[in-house]
Amino acid sequence: MPGRASDPGDSLVPFSPEVRDPVVYPIRHGINPPLFRVFVSWSDGNLLNVACLQAPSPVSNTTARAAEPEADIGGKVVEVRLGEGDGEINEEQRRRIAYGSVPAFAMLQSRRNSLSMMSRMASSSFRNEWWQHVLEYSNQIKDLLGAPRLPSSSVIEDSKVVLQQIEEPSSLKAAWELMEIFYVDKQSSAWLPERLVDWLAGYDCILARTETAIYSKLVNVQKKIVKIQVIEDDPEYWEGISSALAVGWLDVVVKLLRLHGSYQLDQLGNRETENGLVEAVAVLVSTMPRMRADLPTGKLGQCCKTKPDFVKAWEKWRGHITKLECSAFWVQCGHRQTREGLRNLLQIMLGNIKNLTTSTCHWMELYISHFLFIRPFSTGLEGMHSLAQKCMQLKPSSNSSGLIGVFMGILGGNTEVVLAECSKAFGPWMVAHAMELLTATDDQADILLHEERYNLGGISMEELHRLVYAQVLSSHPLTWQIAPTYLASCSKQGLGLLEVLLYRQSVHNLRVTLKNLEICRLYELENMSACIMKIAGVYYWKHGRRGSGIHWLQQAHDEVRLNRIAQQLFECIGKSISDDSFKQWEGLIELLGSEVGTAGGLEFLHKYRDFKRSLQLVHDKKAADAARQTVESLVQLMRSPSTPRRFWLPLLHDSVHLLNWRGQALLNVSETNLLLSKLQELSMAKLHPDFSNFDLPAQALATVRLALAANLKQAILEES
Repeated sequence: MPGRASDPGDSLVPFSPEVRDPVVYPIRHGINPPLFRVFVSWSDGNLLNVACLQAPSPVSNTTARAAEPEADIGGKVVEVRLGEGDGEINEEQRRRIAYGSVPAFAMLQSRRNSLSMMSRMASSSFRNEWWQHVLEYSNQIKDLLGAPRLPSSSVIEDSKVVLQQIEEPSSLKAAWELMEIFYVDKQSSAWLPERLVDWLAGYDCILARTETAIYSKLVNVQKKIVKIQVIEDDPEYWEGISSALAVGWLDVVVKLLRLHGSYQLDQLGNRETENGLVEAVAVLVSTMPRMRADLPTGKLGQCCKTKPDFVKAWEKWRGHITKLECSAFWVQCGHRQTREGLRNLLQIMLGNIKNLTTSTCHWMELYISHFLFIRPFSTGLEGMHSLAQKCMQLKPSSNSSGLIGVFMGILGGNTEVVLAECSKAFGPWMVAHAMELLTATDDQADILLHEERYNLGGISMEELHRLVYAQVLSSHPLTWQIAPTYLASCSKQGLGLLEVLLYRQSVHNLRVTLKNLEICRLYELENMSACIMKIAGVYYWKHGRRGSGIHWLQQAHDEVRLNRIAQQLFECIGKSISDDSFKQWEGLIELLGSEVGTAGGLEFLHKYRDFKRSLQLVHDKKAADAARQTVESLVQLMRSPSTPRRFWLPLLHDSVHLLNWRGQALLNVSETNLLLSKLQELSMAKLHPDFSNFDLPAQALATVRLALAANLKQAILEES
């Protein structure tokens, strides 16, 4: 697998030897210095095992050494985790995401191949359909990264609850959705600002983890609602309303406004003007024009699907705000906090930059508020990037998280920066899967990521990142099975590294072996499959599981090793029917089945087993029918080319009593002549130094010849 080596030229995927900003991992081992020795070894996944051994204390004599306490001798082994990445996700969740993303990734690659072939045949545009498949793929991954989360402005039945308390999303999902918005979903390009408003509504709680954000401000307001009797007197109440309005959480704004004390039945008669102003602002907020395809259930606003309709509704709505701003009813409003708070809301809706800056906490919130109230028609990345830089100057942030880096890389139109930030903050999984989003609609990014680079060994950046992710998967025993999906998608080095991965898997586990063979079948690696079966066969044979060994070698059609095994079996098979050594191997021959084939002479062993059984029946029952069947088996064995010559004499010697069968000849003349010719060959073979007779009696040859002669006489008499 690709990885760093001592010499960059020795690595499968060349890399730059320049390393900037090395990462230092502190180790808390608790061993008193000095350390005698330190051992470092790889563990599972991205873990290192570090063994720290304590230096022995100097002693002057044996007595002092014996009195030395045991606490001063020994050491400790600690685990060091490398590259934590996104700390929100534990190892179990990472494995769930890794396994869950494989079907979506494999389906997308299959569709890519199909569309490529259809585009060449029909001369149609590839990208016209491709982005829709990538969008479907992106939605599948989003569902995997977490259940759909209601925005922070979700309203439930309890009038005292502003924010619904549910599980917060991860930065990983937030970054993924950002890339989907900008790179994949063409349908939302016309109402991109509204997509960003929805995105912030769902993920503002992530910004609140490290610094103040509107989400955390509203959480504090919600805690105060229950305790405060006159809520409109609290400055935080109005600050929360203005902040929620600044980022477009209209339902939160309306719900908070209607918690105003002037709505109480016992106060309504004395505060009619004040209540009327609050209700007028609430109506203006709830009817705010929104240029988007549709509004989710429960969301407020006036949906406009086309730009002319939006411009018309926007101008009319702003006219109502200006008219209310100039109304004389403000003079009649005696509650100062209400008057100032409502007028501040009107200024926000009119796009007053000072009020927007004051109402937002984070630069990204200020950035989103511009799209709502100042620049609702912004679409170009260049203008959006400059606006983001301006907002960062107005609202400096100490948060340099990977999510912010990905966002700025997207706005800057720099694909390499986006990949670098994804790799740094979220790890190889994110990079390997997000490249499909980056290239869905961007031709320049597609060229950048698919261009073959000389400094990478002739592979592309896309293939490099997939190989890196496959290496991470293959380094863990629980995830190596899904690495082939990513290796197979790498046209240059993927299949070669896949073979290396399969070679590394142990064959002592049958399930792993079957899994390897299934992988070979899926990716049409016939030669690799044969090698795995050969390795398994040799392993099982050497470890005493001889039946399994023969099975795998037969599956691999390994004629050479099967011949060697056959020779070993021939040496071990008994010399006669009563020999116990044959019974020892009879079970193994039974495992070979009825269709063992001719490989390695193993077909003979099966027939030899059947002959031995028939011969035993003849000895036990003295039946003429059984004797005839046994003779037929003998003739077949002697005629078969797979029967080794060394077994001819033992077969004939075991059958002497059949040749001397009383009352009739079991062999006809031609069959007897065949056996006599075989016996003549054996007589000549005794002159060769490699002749083996299984330690039969010295007169065995003569006994067989005499029995054949007697059978021939009887056969001639019966046939004449």
